[in-house]
Amino acid sequence: MPLILSTLTILLLAYTLHKLRRAHLLLFELRDQSRQDNADLFRQLEALQGLYAELDLKTSLPPTRGWAASPDFLLELARHARTARPLSVVECSSGASTLVLARCMQLNGAGRVLSLEHDPHYAAQTRAQLRHHGLQDWAEVLEAPLQEHTLGGDAWSWYGTDDLPDGLSIDLLVIDGPPQATGSMARYPAGPLLFPRLSAGASVFLDDAARSDETAVVQRWQREYPALVHATRTCEKGCAVLTKPI
Repeated sequence: MPLILSTLTILLLAYTLHKLRRAHLLLFELRDQSRQDNADLFRQLEALQGLYAELDLKTSLPPTRGWAASPDFLLELARHARTARPLSVVECSSGASTLVLARCMQLNGAGRVLSLEHDPHYAAQTRAQLRHHGLQDWAEVLEAPLQEHTLGGDAWSWYGTDDLPDGLSIDLLVIDGPPQATGSMARYPAGPLLFPRLSAGASVFLDDAARSDETAVVQRWQREYPALVHATRTCEKGCAVLTKPI
């Protein structure tokens, strides 16, 4: 009997020590995650402050959390647009990025943004924001319902492009839609439908590039458009940049 009690006591102590160790490890993980979350939040606040400073915004932007483009991605767009000074900008989806790019065109004194938006509600919201910021002359939201496009023998649901001007040469293409729920590799059609319109030296910015779907899309674009130079930017949700050589 004493031997059994001793064995049970040892087993109970071993189990208790194991649970305590697991609890300590969990606490360390929670501490590290909290530190990382705070660092990420601070980075976004820094980027948002930088965005307001660089664009001299007097009125607040729409929310930049959730599905919206993050401040660090918007700041990357703004810095590129202010430096490269694109005259023709096309967006896939509309929102805060439309305002940022339109403000860049205004500050540059030249250029225009055309934003493809499949949702009439969001299109109306962005137009109202453009008017609120006095940027309606620098950007236009085109209602572009999702249509079936046959590409490479497969059917894809993507924006209609009928309202894009004939002969349009794109200096900057920003891809932040359609939503992932549209289907697998939902943003792939931007390649075959819009890349042929890129001007020499044009850049393509893809948001959410850290997601597996977007990673697969970029890899496919690289195979199909090997002349485009691929780079990445450090952003919360990932940012891929493709540049057409001059």
